[in-house]
This record gives sequence, structure tokens and C-alpha cells, in this order.
Amino acid sequence: MGIDRRTFIQLVTGGVVGSLFTPVIWKSLDDASIWSQNWPWIPRLKYGTITEQATVAKFGAAPCAEIVKSVGGSPYLTRGNAENEMSKGGVDPISASGPQLMYSPSRINGPMKKVAEGKYESISWEDAEKLLSEKLAAVKGQKGKLAVVSGDVTGTATEVLSGFASEMGADCYLMPCEEQGAAVALSSMGGKGQIGYDLENSDFVLFVGADAMDSWGSVVRNQRVYAANRPTGEEVKASYIYAGPFQNNTAVAADKWIPVTPGTGAIFCLGLAYHLLKAGASASASDFADFKTLVMSRFSPDKVEKATGVAGTEMAALAKRMMKSSAPLVVAGSEFAQGAGAADVIAAAAVNMLLDRVNKDGGMKILPELPKAVDAAEGRFELAAKDFVGYLSGIAAGKIAAPEVMMAYEANPVYALPQNTVLAPAYEKAGYLVSFSTFMDETASKADLILPNPTSYERFEDAQTPYGVGAAMLSASAPVAEPLYNSKPTVDVILGVASGLGIDLGYESSEAVYQAKAEKAGADWDSLLEGAAYVSDSTESDSLKFAASVLSKAVAMPKGGEIALAPYSKLIFGTPTVAIPPLNVVAISKFELMGKDIMVQVNSKTAKKLGVSEGSKVKLGGAGGECAVRIHINEGVMNDVIAAPLGFGHTAWDAYSSGKGENISKLLTVGTESGTGLSVWTSSFVSIA
Repeated sequence: MGIDRRTFIQLVTGGVVGSLFTPVIWKSLDDASIWSQNWPWIPRLKYGTITEQATVAKFGAAPCAEIVKSVGGSPYLTRGNAENEMSKGGVDPISASGPQLMYSPSRINGPMKKVAEGKYESISWEDAEKLLSEKLAAVKGQKGKLAVVSGDVTGTATEVLSGFASEMGADCYLMPCEEQGAAVALSSMGGKGQIGYDLENSDFVLFVGADAMDSWGSVVRNQRVYAANRPTGEEVKASYIYAGPFQNNTAVAADKWIPVTPGTGAIFCLGLAYHLLKAGASASASDFADFKTLVMSRFSPDKVEKATGVAGTEMAALAKRMMKSSAPLVVAGSEFAQGAGAADVIAAAAVNMLLDRVNKDGGMKILPELPKAVDAAEGRFELAAKDFVGYLSGIAAGKIAAPEVMMAYEANPVYALPQNTVLAPAYEKAGYLVSFSTFMDETASKADLILPNPTSYERFEDAQTPYGVGAAMLSASAPVAEPLYNSKPTVDVILGVASGLGIDLGYESSEAVYQAKAEKAGADWDSLLEGAAYVSDSTESDSLKFAASVLSKAVAMPKGGEIALAPYSKLIFGTPTVAIPPLNVVAISKFELMGKDIMVQVNSKTAKKLGVSEGSKVKLGGAGGECAVRIHINEGVMNDVIAAPLGFGHTAWDAYSSGKGENISKLLTVGTESGTGLSVWTSSFVSIA
């Protein structure tokens, strides 16, 4: 499933730079790459002036600062912008495909309205905006009649949508992400702002569940930091340990992998806290005494070992090593960047607090929110904490009234949400579904109205403080190309519709919004457009509580004895917003996809227990249905755990992305985290037939 450590280091330090930056599709590959070879729609390069322009690319899971090379105004190559702190010169596997994705056959070439199930007709932008305005006018000011969801966590475009929703008397949500649990965690601890991690200056990093090399935070930036701190043949500046249920690429790149049962990240962290407290660690938090009592009574070494699978002696040795380090840091998250809730983050923060590593170089940082450009918008902190999955679950169960209009911006909830077949009735009950998607994804294919957004190469764009980075920052860009198709920036659509409804958001164009954001943050707009990043070293108060009362309710010992599902996400498989780019198909191994069957991974002991062998075809049963998969034996997986890839099973997009494997998301079981009420789905179990 993973790659060896030497290969990984070569990758993050530029070993595959030649293949990523090739401006044409590879031609010397075998028949296994046929998906990416038959592209009759790829344009021929034309003669013209060759130019380079800085941009912020939003094809991958986190924004990438790039330099795009164009000929005659047509982008054909991209490379990382080494002068920009946001991604430190790296380009992820999806953003590297940006010039190709511009020409994808799955792009929507103009506004469309549904005329029958699965059938659409093209309409003009004038008619499309009139139709949207009529639908919105009918629900203006009526609570619960409009819902908005955005898949862009870092962009000011979401701020515009939030401000519009607020003026309409509606709710705006973000798609599930790591930042949701972190926002609720920080609120529970009495803090405000955004949690960040100074990976660059830490000399010892423990990742608990957080797959920093494939799905957690700004992956390409994490890889660059790792490469800088672990230079080949030079002095090693930092040590890395990964604790999780299987040997993913973060575990492969780390100095050590500690197998930990899925869904027990908080227990693991509190087990470390036990040893720190026993060694005399303390903190000035108001609820320190309650926290200490909780940990010493409920998370003793024997109990933690039974729950997590990690021996008490190993936990004690790890705690001792952390105490001896100059700048230790603990980072907790989900193995697949969503659904972990707040308890894991709170428990990891507690360890950082006991080590006195809050707002210190190489530690956990409490970052300020950048000033809002749109006064009516909710703050990012508030927006991130809202539970979209819980909202949809309530609609599907008939406990919450469905909205008459639902709008999705750069989001594909029909495909990407957990237990998606169970949540499907929520979309069916919504009266009118509007998609502002660039591509014909699963949500767009079910929408009543499609208003295509240009790619980030074709519009003004910005990105602020990606989750996980250790400082508040802002990047922005102007279009590097004219729109290829009849698309229109969603921000401009919303501003125009809002004006027609008598709502003044303060701006007349998307460019004005982004420029105002920069000015309010104290950044120089012209410098941002030239490729620089604004970076602030300021932090919020580090006076935090341990949130002992929340941990007491939220963290429970697992029952055990079941087969746990451990989903994983890799960027070459796409993201919740973008399907597998054809350029990436050749990088998918036979241990991940065989023909049209996805491979799930178990170790030999679990395979024997289940009566399966290499290549066996089985059905996994979960809360939302079944998935047909094949078995791959891999000793890098814990006992009684099935590691399964996300990103397959598309039913829309194009012939290159759809019809490959199953969507494992349907198997994820959505529960509720006690103490916070958040929807969680990292502890999912499956049956096998």
C-alpha cells in the first residue's frame, strides 16, 4: 500500500519532478495506462508568446501556490512557487494536472437546467440567474428554507456565500474536514481562532492518525517540511513517529510506526498524558485537577493497552522521549481527513499543554482569523464548527424540515459524505438543488440548476491559512487564462443575484472582494498577485482549558472483537471535490485497483480468521450498504482491521474516472460524539460475506 522510505524521500525532494511537470501526457507506458492515453480532447499547443504567471491552484485538497507557463494564453505546464510560504514550492499530484484538467471532458461548458431525470438543456446566463433569483426570492427571510454548503475552506468566496446566506436568513455549512473537529475542540478549550502546528521548528513530531503525507493539512507543504528536516546524507533535524491502524505513507516515511486501533486516537493521547502526569507534568489551566483525576482514574496503562493495542512500556518510553526533546509536538487527526470529532484534537492538545508546547516555536499554535471582507459573513471559526452531516441526517430522518433551495459550491456531497446512501433522501427532499461546480460530478448530475464555476486558473482566487500550517497567511491570484467554456465566477453570480434581491454585500465584483480581503489583512494586493504570500506571526491567547468535562463524556473504551474499517485517502485517487485525474491513473498500483475492483488490505492473521486469501472477492457490509472488493494481504495492517481506499466508485465525471471500484464512504457509520454533539465516523465496523 505504501512506498519505501527512500522512494518517498526522493518524491518529496523532487525525484519525480520530471514526470509531474511534463507538459504532455506520457506516451511510453504500457496498456495499463490506456485510460490516460485516449484523450481526443487534448488541445494541440499553438504558436505564441510564452509567459509565466503566479497563481493559487485549487484542484487539490489544499491550495498550491504555482507558477503556470502558457503559450499564446493557453496554460500547458505548472511548477511550484518556491517563493510562496503557503506550499513551499511543492505541487500535489492533482494540482500538477491543472493544465490538463482545464480541458477535461467532464467540465460543464455552460449553465444548464434539468428538464427530465438525467436530462439537461443549455440556457443563457441571463436566464440562469433569473431562474436562481426567482427561487431565492421565494424563500428570502424564511428560516430553514435555504441551505448553502461550500467545499472551499480557505477561500473568501465562501465568506461571500456565508454573508449572502446570513442576509437571506439561511445557514451556510462547510463540507466535513479536519478543521471542523479542531474548531469545536478549540471552542471547548475556551480558545478562539484556528489551531495550527509549527512542523518546521519541531524536533520531534508524533502524528496520531493524522496522515500528513497524503491527507492531513497542506500535504505538499508537509512533505516539503519533512524533506527539509530529513535531508538525505545530512544532519537530521527532526524525528517523526506515526501512530495509526495501518502503515500508510506517513508511517513509511516516519522513524517508527506504532499500530493503534482505529478510533482510539484520543485514548492513545490520554495514555501518554498519564505518563507525563506521573512524571510531574502540570499546567496552569483552571480544570487541571479535574483533568488529572480523569486521566489517572480512567486511562491507566493496562486500560489503554487493551483499547489501543499499545503496550504500557512502549507508551512510557514514548512519553519519556517526548519529555527529553527540545521542541516536541503532537498532532492528532483522522486517517482520511474527516469524521474524527473533537476529542482526538483536545486530547492531543492536552499533551502539548503538559509539555508546555502551546504558542512556542515548534509547537501547537493558536492562530488568529484574518479580518472578514464581508461583514454579514460568519467567522471561519464559527463556520467550521457547524455540522453539515448532522444537518443532512436530520433531514433524511424526518427530524428537520428540508430546505426548498439547497446550493452547493465547489462541493460534491452526493458522493463524498459518509453513509451517503442513507443521506441521499436529504437531497431528494430538498425542493431545488443548485450546483456551482466546475465539473459534472455526482451532485451536479442530480442538480436542478447547474451554474459552472471556472477553474482557479480562470478566475480571481485567494487562499487563507490552510488548516495545519503554523502561521496565519494569505495568497491570491488573478486569472492566468481566459475561461475556456461559458462559465462565470460564482462570487460574481452571487453578488449580482444578491443585488437584485435588495441585499448589499458591499462589493460589485469578485476582484473587489479579494482585494478588500487582502487590504483588511494588511497584505499588499499587488505583491500577492505577483506570487508572494502574506504571513503573520501573531497568535491568540494560549490560556486554554483541558476540557476535562468534554473528554469525560466523549472518550469511551471500545468494545472490541469486531472487524474495524480503516479508510484511507491518497491524493492520486482524487479529493472529495475532484475525481481521479487521467494523468494520475498510471500511478495507482495493482494492490489498490485490479481491473474495476478496489483492493482492501488485511494482514495474514486477519485473512486466516476471515477465511480469505490474496485476490479473494468479498462483500463488505456497512451502515449504508455493501461494497464488492478484493483482498490484498499486507502485514502493514493491524489485526482485525481492513484498510480500504477512498476516491473510487464514481458514477459521474467521465469515462476515465467513473465505473472504477466502489465508494467506500457508503460503509462508514455516522454516530454522535458525546459531549460535543458532533457527527463522527472514524469508528466504523464491517461484516464480510
